[in-house]
Amino acid sequence: MDDWAQLSDDALVTRLQRAAFSYLLEYANADTGLVADTSRRGSPCSIAVVGFALSCYPIAVQNGWLSRADGAARTLKVLRFLSRSTQSDAPDATGYKGFYYHFLDMQTGRRVWQCELSLIDTALLIAGVLVAGSYFDGGNEENEIRELADALYRRVDWHWAQAGASGLSQGWKPECGFLHYGWEGYNEATILYVLGLGSPTFPLAPSGYVTWGLTYQWENLLGHDVLYSGPLFTHLFSHAWIDFRGIRDAFMREKSSDYFENTKSAVAIHREYGERNPYCFRAYSRNFWGVTAGDGPANVEIREDGRDRRFFGYMSRGVPYGPDDGTIAPWAMLATLPFTTEAALAGTRSLLDTYPQVCIQDRFSSGFNPTLQSRTGGWLSEGWYGLDQGLLVMMIENHRTGLIWEIMRRCGPIRDGLRNAGFEGGWL
Repeated sequence: MDDWAQLSDDALVTRLQRAAFSYLLEYANADTGLVADTSRRGSPCSIAVVGFALSCYPIAVQNGWLSRADGAARTLKVLRFLSRSTQSDAPDATGYKGFYYHFLDMQTGRRVWQCELSLIDTALLIAGVLVAGSYFDGGNEENEIRELADALYRRVDWHWAQAGASGLSQGWKPECGFLHYGWEGYNEATILYVLGLGSPTFPLAPSGYVTWGLTYQWENLLGHDVLYSGPLFTHLFSHAWIDFRGIRDAFMREKSSDYFENTKSAVAIHREYGERNPYCFRAYSRNFWGVTAGDGPANVEIREDGRDRRFFGYMSRGVPYGPDDGTIAPWAMLATLPFTTEAALAGTRSLLDTYPQVCIQDRFSSGFNPTLQSRTGGWLSEGWYGLDQGLLVMMIENHRTGLIWEIMRRCGPIRDGLRNAGFEGGWL
């Protein structure tokens, strides 16, 4: 039996944080430094997970899990690989125009699955690159870390990624060109626009950010005013790097709020939705929530618990408008620690007490659905996803010490990007 209930809040959170970080070591390639998307056999690298890993190495150094020399060596291995890998319009390159393909072969770094050149995943990678360049401020090989980090950021051609429009595309493929959809509505792309607006080489015009903001939906949902975005992760990803407390762009100045407070409202909506449980899913409550993007059972329609149910595979779920099939992300509640500490801890402890199978080896699975296969304890995602583990490490650290927020407050491109987006006040 697991002894989570006997641990203090701090001891529990530290244990879960360190276990989540260990994923980034265990599933890293020894030669390239690339990190696998999932723990499943044969999984390719996700460039976004590499960005999280680069952000988490300083956390490991500060907590004594890695020596500074080891953290710097791991960082340098990745940055050297990225800087030397093929950038061209060839269909098996690693990237193009400074951007990177979403998924790469772990050994060679070449594109796999005919995936897209991904803007958002490149942004998450580059955010990690900037963390590395800001944190490792010493001599010797740390000089090279800073030089490579600066060069990789400067290489990203944000102008090209606009595809002739004012805003940014979501991606590009050599077979068909730019994807036929951009960014609409509030979501995780804030970090993407901030990085583009702060670029010293190919800066976006502020008008693109303003145009994106025109698609936002300010709503009153389940008793809370909120800038709407359904999946919980969209309220977390940019916050992993940027401290939005007290800084406001034009949209938030008009609403007398900020994006940090908005995430608190989003959490309140997720909890209220869990309590109301409009579709009568098993276990949903004020302490069982976290509907977001992640793994799911399968695309099937069956009768379960006396109701006709439709379940989904990997997809982006959200509340209150859905889609929702009773699947939550077990890591999601704990990832809200910086915003709603009591709710995050209460939900996490209740989950671990009731369904300990969601946290094997102290690492949370990507998805859990107690409504499906309820007689055998519910459906559980196989293995772990790197994005979940990396985000959890960062959010716990931002709650405990504010380390990544502090690093990025000192980062010139982040400050410039925020100012060019119209942010004012607070630490800016």
